[in-house]
Amino acid sequence: MEPQALRRSLSSRDLIVYGLLFIGPLAPVGVFGVLDAKSHGSVALVYLVATLAMAFTAVSYAQMSRQVPHAGSVYAYAGIGIGRPAGFAAGWLAMLDYLLIPAVGYLFCGIALHSLVPSVPAWVFTAVAFVSTTLLNLFGVRLAARVGFVVLLVEIVLLAVFVVAAVVVLIMDGPARPWTSPALGVGGITTAAVMGAVSVAVLSFLGFDAIASFAEENTGDERQVGRAVLFCLGVAGLLFVLQTYLAGLLMPVSPHHLAQAPAEQGTAFYTMTRTAVGVWMQRTFAVVKGIGPAFTAMAAVAAASRLLYGMARDRGLPKALAAVDERSQVPRAALLTTAAVSLVVSVWAARRADGLDVLVSIVNMGALAAFTLLNVSVVGYHVIRRGSRRWIPHLVVPVLGAAVCVWIMVSATTLAKIVAAGWLVVGAVVFAVGGRTGGRAGGRAGTSLSPAGRAAGGTETGAPSVPGR
Repeated sequence: MEPQALRRSLSSRDLIVYGLLFIGPLAPVGVFGVLDAKSHGSVALVYLVATLAMAFTAVSYAQMSRQVPHAGSVYAYAGIGIGRPAGFAAGWLAMLDYLLIPAVGYLFCGIALHSLVPSVPAWVFTAVAFVSTTLLNLFGVRLAARVGFVVLLVEIVLLAVFVVAAVVVLIMDGPARPWTSPALGVGGITTAAVMGAVSVAVLSFLGFDAIASFAEENTGDERQVGRAVLFCLGVAGLLFVLQTYLAGLLMPVSPHHLAQAPAEQGTAFYTMTRTAVGVWMQRTFAVVKGIGPAFTAMAAVAAASRLLYGMARDRGLPKALAAVDERSQVPRAALLTTAAVSLVVSVWAARRADGLDVLVSIVNMGALAAFTLLNVSVVGYHVIRRGSRRWIPHLVVPVLGAAVCVWIMVSATTLAKIVAAGWLVVGAVVFAVGGRTGGRAGGRAGTSLSPAGRAAGGTETGAPSVPGR
């Protein structure tokens, strides 16, 4: 008996809401000080370069989402572009990202709100955020998207208020740093400094790919998912450049000072808002940044559950995870599994002094490794399988995208690399067991093509036959 399909209920706006919620319009706030110190003050330039760097991978997502419009995103894409083992590896690595991002969000939420209300323990805020967002996900993807839209709107309104307030301050009092400093740095910049900061800044964009996980719940045609992916990346990049340009102009201390005082880097953006605009702006940012991560976690849990659902439906994971609730039409078992893992990990991280740093580094490795396989799948599907001669979109762009991801992974911490390698070994064991217990070559649903893909010569079932394999 085939698993029940997901309900098509997400409009283009809903997809964009999930994507921007996952990324977070205010993502630069937490890392602004780190980037300012690393780039000698040229944070706006750093985010511009980071946007262009991630655009290569976004284009690859857009291309593959049109050909393989199924839940599981990178798992399905790599499976049909490279082969079933690579597809499982991509999904398994992406799972490391999707399962841990909610824990990071819940942890951020508890820590931030506890700092505002010290009398309430951080775990209480974490628990409230976990329960409320999990219930929203269980009630249905449409309701979660509507609530998420309200939260997203609040973040965008706050950002707009900051932009207006910053412009007024600049007109009335002038900048604290030279007008060109957010692009050219304070006292000059170097390529090494900018690129070193870019390797950190690209992590602010992690999450735009989650849109592709909802492909089977998309109410439009196959192109709608790809458009939403590119739109979210473009909007996020624009918002990041704008807010960091203004913050760079109003920053009261120099990049050199921040480099010499690492403890001040995490709160640099809040210091800037308090000094330049007022305490009210600082506190408002703190409240919104305390609540927002909970809804980032909500979007992450929803995306992770679709990844588990897609892999389970293709028999790569236990079949129970492919069950769909008849009333809400969501993969309830996969949702609850993801939520449970997120809760356990967030509690574990909260008990460690370096818990947040460890989580973030591991999340980055999982996402970037999956991105690399995604880019390779574009080459495998279009150039090797179909013999495409469109060298720019089907070879140059994905190769550059993969190169960017590998470059960033090389700079990851040793612990993150060890955890990622261990996770991949566990995945190899799971894949080997699954292969013996009934997994067809990629499954039917997970690798079937869109009408456009079939017209181009794709197959309906099984892992595609790649010349030379």
